[in-house]
Amino acid sequence: METYEYSDLKYLEEKNNFYKKLLFQSPDLIFQFNLPKKGKLHFSFLSKSVITHFELAPHEKSSDAITVLKSRILPEDYLGFLQSIHESRLSREWIHEFRAMLPIRGLRWYKATATVGSNEDGSVDFYGKVTDITAYKEQELRLKLSEQRFLFALEASSEGIWDLDVKTQKVFYSSQSMKMLEFEAEDTIDSIDMWDNRVHPSDKEQYLVDIQLHINNVTPYYENAQRVLTQSGEYKWILSRGKIIERDARNRPLRIIGTHTDISAQKEKEKALQQTVEIVGAQNSRLLNFAHIVSHNLRSHSGNIKMLLDIISEETEQEIIRESFTHLRSSSHALTQTIDHLKELVEIQTELIHKRENLNINKYLGKTLDILAEEINKNKVVIKNTICSEQTITFNPAYLESILLNFTSNAIKYSHPERRPVISYSMVVKNSQKVLKIRDNGLGINLERHGKKIFGMYKTFHKNQDSRGIGLFITKNQIEAMGGTVAVQSQVGKGTTFKIYFNE
Repeated sequence: METYEYSDLKYLEEKNNFYKKLLFQSPDLIFQFNLPKKGKLHFSFLSKSVITHFELAPHEKSSDAITVLKSRILPEDYLGFLQSIHESRLSREWIHEFRAMLPIRGLRWYKATATVGSNEDGSVDFYGKVTDITAYKEQELRLKLSEQRFLFALEASSEGIWDLDVKTQKVFYSSQSMKMLEFEAEDTIDSIDMWDNRVHPSDKEQYLVDIQLHINNVTPYYENAQRVLTQSGEYKWILSRGKIIERDARNRPLRIIGTHTDISAQKEKEKALQQTVEIVGAQNSRLLNFAHIVSHNLRSHSGNIKMLLDIISEETEQEIIRESFTHLRSSSHALTQTIDHLKELVEIQTELIHKRENLNINKYLGKTLDILAEEINKNKVVIKNTICSEQTITFNPAYLESILLNFTSNAIKYSHPERRPVISYSMVVKNSQKVLKIRDNGLGINLERHGKKIFGMYKTFHKNQDSRGIGLFITKNQIEAMGGTVAVQSQVGKGTTFKIYFNE
């Protein structure tokens, strides 16, 4: 049996206490574990700092070390942790970095270093420490982000740079981005609301939708053009582009970096181009409208003249012939006026100006009824006119004649076969706007079925052989060309009311 002197024991005790103090004071986790040739990894020693490092609860202090490590190390890092240990069996050193999720301090980075020694039984011993390197990693990440910003700035040239920290909702705005909003040209870190609150209300919804689509991985990058309020109170068109450059373990975005480009000049050019397109479109529309007016109006006159000539050629009674000649003169006079109006209309289209005159409604309604006199008599149509004899509107003469002719002829054409046709004309003033109402008691239109296409070209809603689907299309275009609107109310089997709202 080996014996020791008291002084030797005292020395050993002091030395042991010294090492215990070193272990206790060390911020690192000191460990020793054994990896057998076959079997599970076993920790021979762990310093008490393991409690601080991994925030162990009381019931975890007596748990198996491997179980505790597995509960703390991120799942995507755990297999790599074990694999690095096995790969270090034959080397003399083990170095590995991993992440752990702690209950209080959250995500932490650690670095494990150890000396590796082999035993005669084939097992391997690891002696080393685990160091918290979170601060170093954060600094490394900041340097990496700075490099990314620098590279992105080089690629972006004169464009503004922005860098969003999703967690803090803080954004780095480059000096160029601030300059676009007419602020002092210097790099700034501010809340995301600094920019968002300046986005035009009409653009904000799509602006937020486009960002969310990229966050949800629906789009490979974010891009949106929005109007942004500058310091002077004016709006500028800014094209924002961005891309997520970092996500967390759950694939949630952590950082989004992107650019700002002032596209106000481009938008002004687009606006000018759009105005040019609209002018050309309006010209084409007026040209088409004019062609339909010529066809429709002249056909009505020629049809009426043909009918009167047929009556004259077939009739033997002199009284009826004289009366027909009277109507023929009226129709001929009306045709001449229509041609005159069409000539004026050509001049209007050429000058791109819609000529307006102060027109007496009853005078033009009288012309319409004269043109359609034979149809009115043949169908025994009852005309009810409550429009004041002095009532006028400021409108285009050719358009007004065409509008009254279309609505009246349609009311006759689509009269109900089981009752005498009645067409009523009235005029009211609604909110300082003159409204002409033309009501009939005819077949009516199913608005639930045809309401959206009632004013469409070549759209017909009754089985009438003479229906061509042009009249209402022409009429609507004429009214809108003069700045007015038209509305319709109708019930199948009861009749239809058209309301023309004049813009004077």
